Amino acid sequence: MTIRYVPRGVCSKEFLIDVEDGVIRSAQIAGGCHGNLQGICRLIEGMKVEDAIQRMEGIRCGMKPTSCPDQIAQALKTAL
Repeated sequence: MTIRYVPRGVCSKEFLIDVEDGVIRSAQIAGGCHGNLQGICRLIEGMKVEDAIQRMEGIRCGMKPTSCPDQIAQALKTAL
């Protein structure tokens, strides 16, 4: 399954995340802090969806109530 998600409240514009059998196979993020988001994508590839959600949900960016990792967790919830 491919998740196409438009994040809210962050700099990034769109997530494309491929999930197969509950495991993240690939992730691409358009916009945002390219280096950091590229690193996050590489770190979550091969990770179970539930584990990625648990690690990233609730992370905030400065005074914002959300962050790119938190928004990735919200996108991944659609795969459950």
